[in-house]
Amino acid sequence: MKDFQNFNKRALLCLFITMLVFNLNAHNNEPPCETHFYHALSPACDLCGCSTSSGSFGFGTLSNANFVGLRYIYQNFESKDGIFSDSPISKETFNTYQLWAQLPINESFYVSLNVPYQDLSRKRVNANTENLNGIGDASAIGWYKLNFYKKESDSLTFNTERLPSGHSIQFGLGVKLPSGKFEEALTESVNPGFQVGTGSFDGVLSVGYNYGSNKFGLNTLMTYYVKGENKNNYQFGNQFSYSANFFTAISKDTYNIMPFFGLSGDVYDKIKQYDETLADTDGNILNATLGSELALEKFIFGINYTLPISQNLFGGNVESKNRFSLYVNFAL
Repeated sequence: MKDFQNFNKRALLCLFITMLVFNLNAHNNEPPCETHFYHALSPACDLCGCSTSSGSFGFGTLSNANFVGLRYIYQNFESKDGIFSDSPISKETFNTYQLWAQLPINESFYVSLNVPYQDLSRKRVNANTENLNGIGDASAIGWYKLNFYKKESDSLTFNTERLPSGHSIQFGLGVKLPSGKFEEALTESVNPGFQVGTGSFDGVLSVGYNYGSNKFGLNTLMTYYVKGENKNNYQFGNQFSYSANFFTAISKDTYNIMPFFGLSGDVYDKIKQYDETLADTDGNILNATLGSELALEKFIFGINYTLPISQNLFGGNVESKNRFSLYVNFAL
């Protein structure tokens, strides 16, 4: 209960400060485009690059606006130190505060950036609470978006403007930087993903499909993370993340509301150290997500809750309990 109360305080404080700062310029903003939600996008981005961190949270918004903003992510894990039912259990909380942005280059290319701050805590039975905090692993991804257009009519017309079909595909290529601190001593615990960073350069490859109409939409994304080896000869396993979100749109003159639900998941390869594969360090997880997004003038507010459907992490010794995220962005 205490951890949940602290989580609520941090989340509300983050949202309040962001709204206060952005509100200074709100009265100068134009109303949103009526087709603001046509092309949904949710590029994935590894939170801190560690094995228990989910890449399926996404790095964009349903509205697909170019933006700068803040996002808060809460994750909760339990790790069992032993093979018996009464083995000691530690409770781990991951609080991530992200400065993120989606910046346009031209109509087809854009860049997504992410700089996280990690605040982690772990409570063992009959032991003091362990805390870690600091700048996490930043990432940058370049994207190419291919839009599809409606077939031209055979009838004679003087209108040369192509009409969008609502379908699009995007391809992403990027890198995660070793800007977060990696502590080798922490890898001896049941959950070696309890780290601020990985200490390695990682590659990011993504492909996604989107469809959006006036009433509903679908976005899907698949991302593969190629994990590098750090200076401690430690290499987190490669990671495959996927997500699919279904949403509907309620559009008014000054705002759009987009409730959504979806499925997401991650598959993790085994960790290597000194070129040796470590047993029980792989895993997979499948999640259900429910949330909503509100586009109000130049502001985009989002919230979602994620609950695991099935999982097998670190030989069953690590369990993801739930995840929560909220964000507020300023559309460019």
